[in-house]
Amino acid sequence: MSKETKNVESCHQPKQTTVAAGKDPQPIRPQWTGSSKSEVNNYIFGNMKDSLSDVAAQTVAGSTLPLVGMPREDEEAGSYNPFEHRKLTHPTSDVDTLVHLLKGSLGSGILAMPLAFLHAGLWFGLGATLAIGAICTYCIHILVKCSHILCRRAQIPSLGFADVAETAFLAGPDGVKKYSRLGRFIINLFLVLDLMGCCCIYIVFVATNVKQVVDYYTHSHYDVRYYILVSLIPLILINLIRKLKYLTPFSMIANILIGAGVGITLYYITTDLPAFSERKGVADVHHMPMFFGTVIFALEGIGVVMSLENNMKTPQNFIGCPGVLNIGMTVVVVLYALVGFLGYLKYGEDTKGSVTLNLPVEDILAQLVKIMIAVAIFLTYSLQFYVPMEIIWKNVQHNFNEHKNAAEYGIRIGLVAITVFIAAALPNIGPFVTLIGAVCLSTLGMMFPAVIELVTFYEKPGYGRFNWILWKNIFLILFGVVGFITGTYVSIEEFSQHLEEV
Repeated sequence: MSKETKNVESCHQPKQTTVAAGKDPQPIRPQWTGSSKSEVNNYIFGNMKDSLSDVAAQTVAGSTLPLVGMPREDEEAGSYNPFEHRKLTHPTSDVDTLVHLLKGSLGSGILAMPLAFLHAGLWFGLGATLAIGAICTYCIHILVKCSHILCRRAQIPSLGFADVAETAFLAGPDGVKKYSRLGRFIINLFLVLDLMGCCCIYIVFVATNVKQVVDYYTHSHYDVRYYILVSLIPLILINLIRKLKYLTPFSMIANILIGAGVGITLYYITTDLPAFSERKGVADVHHMPMFFGTVIFALEGIGVVMSLENNMKTPQNFIGCPGVLNIGMTVVVVLYALVGFLGYLKYGEDTKGSVTLNLPVEDILAQLVKIMIAVAIFLTYSLQFYVPMEIIWKNVQHNFNEHKNAAEYGIRIGLVAITVFIAAALPNIGPFVTLIGAVCLSTLGMMFPAVIELVTFYEKPGYGRFNWILWKNIFLILFGVVGFITGTYVSIEEFSQHLEEV
């Protein structure tokens, strides 16, 4: 037997404890003899298989130990600090993380906010945007907080979004243990669908804005699909970068461009504003789901949060007061509410899917804005693409014993091509934005964090006085379910109308 094989096996062998006669056996806590993060993860989660079977959770997870029985005293005493055990080759600073968080949130969604206000009304849209922004931020807090608790309980340096769900279910009540793998699978599925959908939307935003400028100067009127297909090669090249650290310069450039673009856009939309009375304060109820889906899509950055937090040099600074998360989300929510409010006030019923499309195409400054925004959103694509690629690659890399680099590059190229072809097939961006927001982000951003906290807090520390944590999370789940159902219905209806017109 090789030395490497022995080392791996030793990691899987817990130290045995003796049981006194006449006493019930106590849960055995795994004692790690290996120290690497990969060994620990393999021990707890095992090899992830494609199919699910109705067997004991511990067996499904690749372990025969009752991990749910591990005592909480170590967690309460703080004897294990997961942050001290993280070994990162390219850690990001607080500033790097804030830049990535802003770039991950300040994307094409901010340009769709005036359209969201069109569906909600001027004053209802303002209040609802601030409220939804606060809820989204709070749900991210829940997820990260539960991640830290579970890392201490399981003595693991870091956990991804799906890992948090699986670990919470394994350490939760007996009735939910068997769903640990299902929870992991569903979260990974929705993360991939969500972020790949965002990538498709980004491509449409870029192509639509570039088309307006090119059409003005060339007097040509090529279909937007041609511009989408032309973006394939540049997108492939930028997404061959595999390290999050190396994407920071692109995020910086994109932040500067979108900041300048939004600033100039604000100049246009604040000129000659009509009276408030000329706009609806509250829109028809039938259009509210479109507002909900668009705002959730715009504000929800939960898909990249755990990757950002896990790559931080000082992860303890991510949540807290003020914290990287609070600073970033405050800036994002205020900007989104401001652009949505003023954009709808300016253009009213003529508001388009991207507010930049409302700017006068004959003005050079407006043309510059369209190009700046297009470049910024193009650079943002790589950050959104990072997480789904990471999920997919971790689940398929074991199939490539040789030429792993070539295989990874091939998958990257294939996934980028898929997003481009989907964008070309569905270039009507309004319903697309609502569908992604309603289906994926209401699930990932609200329902799953609430469920994870309920399972994590089930034994200790409990649900608090009057079970307020239970009732609070039930509200979040119901809120997400309503948004999921209504947003999906309305967006599919919009798609059907568009296809009939074509």
